[in-house]
Amino acid sequence: MTQPSVILATASYDHSIRFWEAKSGRCYRTIQYPDSHVNRLEITPDKHYLAAAGNPHIRLFDINSNSPQPVMSYDSHTNNVMAVGFQCDGNWMYSGSEDGTVKIWDLRAPGCQREYESHGAVNTVVLHPNQTELISGDQNGNIRVWDLTANSCSCELVPEVDTAVRSLTVMWDGSLVVAANNRGTCYVWRLLRGNQTMTNFEPLHKLQAHNGYILKCLLSPEFCDPHRYLATASADHTVKIWNVDGFTLDKTLIGHQRWVWDCVFSVDGAYLITASSDTTAKLWSMSNGEEIKTYQGHHKATVCCALHDGAEPST
Repeated sequence: MTQPSVILATASYDHSIRFWEAKSGRCYRTIQYPDSHVNRLEITPDKHYLAAAGNPHIRLFDINSNSPQPVMSYDSHTNNVMAVGFQCDGNWMYSGSEDGTVKIWDLRAPGCQREYESHGAVNTVVLHPNQTELISGDQNGNIRVWDLTANSCSCELVPEVDTAVRSLTVMWDGSLVVAANNRGTCYVWRLLRGNQTMTNFEPLHKLQAHNGYILKCLLSPEFCDPHRYLATASADHTVKIWNVDGFTLDKTLIGHQRWVWDCVFSVDGAYLITASSDTTAKLWSMSNGEEIKTYQGHHKATVCCALHDGAEPST
């Protein structure tokens, strides 16, 4: 099976994962996922595997195979896994769960290698570009930085008491972190480095982005030129695109009929993929905010999407 240069996958409450031809909109592979719904999808840096975070397990599927069976299962969480991602070389995976833990998994060895206790249902985890710190956000409103070198929590803050942190995103150069919450607010901090750690959060901006829940916030990638953007996907059916310089509204993506759960930028920042409760995923042009393609095939809410259209990391 030849691998397409663009890997685009979505998952739905209909217990399936679908792979799509990005340009034509054709679904070319469907994986049935009967064990649970899928909360999050992530593609390994080498484009070989797709991780599906479910309840309470994470399954790894071979992207280049037609086999419906996962090649690996990671099973030590005890509740919904809400976050999953990979270290830049693909050597290890991180996850966060409603069981209140953040875990690290060595992909070359069985079992969970490390576990951090968040004391609240974890909704989101991101890896700092320095590859040595994880930042988590939980249902109680806590943001914590986990220093993987020191193997401890190096910083914690609560932007809004008892308001769930729904999504976190870090700028590609490690200069900014944004947290989105259930009240439609984004908190922006500048990350200041001290003693080679990034545990100093300097408040930079508070953005009232939506009236309803923000379900995903995402900063644009390194090669998004000349503008740097923040995308916010919301329960109000829209995705808003903000200029990071001043956090002014650049455009609003209108077209979904229900909640927008997830979004992901293309590697050059020229396109955005979104996933919605209206059962569809959509491809948008960032230059004019126009909808380019709708991916239809799921029968229930499409709650997550993953895209890898960049080159594989050089070895």
